[in-house]
Amino acid sequence: MRADNLKEWKKEMLNCTQCGFCKEICPIFDKVEWDSSVARGKMALCYGLYAGDIEPDESVLERLYQCTTCADCTRRCPSSTKVVEVVEAARKDIVASGIVGSTHRKIAESIATLGNPFGEGKSRRELFGEDPHPARIAYFTGCSAAYRNKETSMAGISILKKLGADYTLLDEVCCGSVLGRIGFSDEVIRNQAEANIKAIEDTGAEIVLFSCAGCLRMFRKEYPRFKDLPFKSMHFVEWLSEQELDLKPFNRTVTYHDPCHIGRHLGIYDAPRELINMISGIEFVEMEDSRESASCCGGGGGVRSQFPEISQQIASKRVKQAEIADVLLTTCPFCVNNLTLGLSEDSTLEIRDLLEIIDELLDVE
Repeated sequence: MRADNLKEWKKEMLNCTQCGFCKEICPIFDKVEWDSSVARGKMALCYGLYAGDIEPDESVLERLYQCTTCADCTRRCPSSTKVVEVVEAARKDIVASGIVGSTHRKIAESIATLGNPFGEGKSRRELFGEDPHPARIAYFTGCSAAYRNKETSMAGISILKKLGADYTLLDEVCCGSVLGRIGFSDEVIRNQAEANIKAIEDTGAEIVLFSCAGCLRMFRKEYPRFKDLPFKSMHFVEWLSEQELDLKPFNRTVTYHDPCHIGRHLGIYDAPRELINMISGIEFVEMEDSRESASCCGGGGGVRSQFPEISQQIASKRVKQAEIADVLLTTCPFCVNNLTLGLSEDSTLEIRDLLEIIDELLDVE
């Protein structure tokens, strides 16, 4: 197997002291309970692949793809080992060696031909009936909110209209987050980045709003590796927390789930809570694991597509933490979907995207 990418992370692999602190918080280890499924085990596997001591057989591939890339292991690691970066480097080498699972191959082919991972044939223009045009604000809906959670993207559009914002939608394609997480090359990601950056530049937008945590992470952390961005990328809740909003009361108890990709990956913790606290009548309670130590929903890193049972088990544990409230709010459609799969049949917990609640409560004359 080629190890071109892992070679760049040799020092990081050796940085792991095998202390095992990662066992305490790894959502995968909590369900699989094999040492090779936790961060320290993955570092050993990655080094073995790099050194040529082991082959990428089925068991090794299974463990390396059983990672949600939540980065809680790095937070907990006494050595601050960049586990996600090493795992993703290993996945890049695996894909570069021609080893791609059928599920992930199908996703990549759909993005290449249709611009989204779901095999949907409709463009954003056909979905929303709006043509891109010059505007100060562009809304990048992302694939999940466009094709699977359209209520979230429609809430974003509704809010922009209610606030009288000068906005436009885009001729966007998949941001490439899923491709990057499962190991496709920088060149593949670059193609997605260039297409989306051009679509935004064509509108002259100064601000680009996102309702998907994974999409925003791509624009803030990965796209700048390819090109300087002439616009500001913000999550919708960041932008809304800076606006003057007239919101109706919401007399329910709510809690909030921090998506990994805007939480630990981008450090966005205050904005969603500030927005929630703008709502009168609301009782906001924090879950046992929140902010920097928030538990993963279990859906990221390609785990949901390849290991749906594990993904659902992780979601179920997180949902149980949230049952201190009537409503579980989050700010990522992918988290909404996966957490919903974790609900038991008798659960009364409601899982919603914060954007949808704001749209429902936004009072305009």
